[in-house]
Amino acid sequence: MMNLRKLTIAAAGTALVLGATACGTQGTTNGSSQQAPAQTAAPAADGNSGADAYGNGADTRTEAATASGPLAVRDDAKLGPLVADAAGFTLYRFDKDTADPSSSACAGDCAKAWPPVPASATKPGGVDAAKTGSVKRADGTEQLTIAGWPVYRFAKDTAPGQTNGQGVGGTWFAVTPDGRKAGVKEAAEPLPALSLADDAKLGKIIRDGKGRTLYRFTKDTAWPMKSNCEGACLEKWRPAKLVDLDDVEGIDPKKLITFTRSDGTKQLTIDCWPLYWFTGDKTPGDTNGQGVGGTWFAVTANGKLAK
Repeated sequence: MMNLRKLTIAAAGTALVLGATACGTQGTTNGSSQQAPAQTAAPAADGNSGADAYGNGADTRTEAATASGPLAVRDDAKLGPLVADAAGFTLYRFDKDTADPSSSACAGDCAKAWPPVPASATKPGGVDAAKTGSVKRADGTEQLTIAGWPVYRFAKDTAPGQTNGQGVGGTWFAVTPDGRKAGVKEAAEPLPALSLADDAKLGKIIRDGKGRTLYRFTKDTAWPMKSNCEGACLEKWRPAKLVDLDDVEGIDPKKLITFTRSDGTKQLTIDCWPLYWFTGDKTPGDTNGQGVGGTWFAVTANGKLAK
């Protein structure tokens, strides 16, 4: 698996007391961690229901031999792009292995059902050479890796193009050219409660934990802190909720202050300016609110308007 961005630890339900600032206020931020949706594993292939997570129980009377030569990328009708060896046999990855550092948990009977692909006999071919590598197994042999994941053949694939190993034991999956699981929609890495997005036009701007761009309203004031978005304005511009300061990335937590609105609800501010998200932004990363009415603008890490 490709190296993932270092996860920022969110503490759900943790209350943090903010220090006094130039706004002359103190507040408490409420944190709620984001949990990625559970990944749905592909069902075991027909005829493999007796195999366990290691493939034990599958018919391994004939061990699969991996063809020497360049790797190929095949666009499977059901699984999408996947990697095959030089003879066209599907290659797989194992959930119980690790990619960082590369390590194989498949040995003994498991390696009979899932023969490791030797690195010495394999060339990148259709796979980016930067994604390929090797890991030394317990027996001293070097096994091919893709994006750090050790790769294997499956003994029950008896002809090129077969994918009988897909989903076996809920832990074996055909491998894509970037090391992911073919045919499986993997959960997106959760965002911090507050972080910076790198927008092509606006540069680095603040986004919330759902990926929504946050905005400032030029009719608000920072001293005294006041929101002039009330009534109908709130139908389009929603006050940003408080965040856990331990779940903030790229922004100085000392700049994040709690503002109590006229109705008693709490709103997040940066450098004393109230923050909002725009209902007109439909997907993460949208900036449809930028420049609306000449008064609404995305915000930089220091609380300034992004123009």
